[in-house]
Amino acid sequence: MSDHPMRLYLASQSPRRRQLLDQLGVAHDLLLPDADEDAERLEAERAGESPEDYVQRVTLAKLRAARQRASARGLPPQPILAADTTVALGRRIFAKPADAADARRMLRALSGRTHRVLTAVALWAGRRTLTALSSSKVRVAPMTDAAIERYVASGEPFGKAGAYAIQSQYAGWIAHIEGSYSGIMGLPLFETAELLRQARFPI
Repeated sequence: MSDHPMRLYLASQSPRRRQLLDQLGVAHDLLLPDADEDAERLEAERAGESPEDYVQRVTLAKLRAARQRASARGLPPQPILAADTTVALGRRIFAKPADAADARRMLRALSGRTHRVLTAVALWAGRRTLTALSSSKVRVAPMTDAAIERYVASGEPFGKAGAYAIQSQYAGWIAHIEGSYSGIMGLPLFETAELLRQARFPI
């Protein structure tokens, strides 16, 4: 055995996913899109697609793009991990808000209701792709318009599915969670660890 720990590539710009991988003790390198790659295009919704199908399709598309990136850059081979998180209210998909008005609309819709947070994970392990899906339920207390306004003004909602981050001040409105806290943050640690174990990646 070499004394170098095994590493993987993380195909994500999310600092929370990095943090969560660190928590598992998994050494990783970022494999981020080139400036000319349209990464956001991968997240476009298709008519009639369920939130579950959507989040899994986007995750596999991110993984495919990352594999092409690694081979185009001639990087040394190591496993590649991709993930995508979406917020679903019924069959409605709440992606990242386009602007403040969009963030307000989402936060109003989630206020006083229970929604689902779906995070799909895909691991390319050299010969095969392993996938998992984490589904959690989140109940949000009723929020006043003033509270929503303050939260939007904080800048937190931007770049986050459903216009919120569970590890932000929004947590003060989350009444109940059923499922995976790390999955709601963006990388379900149990499911990710299971995929790594299946791929015989040492944790």
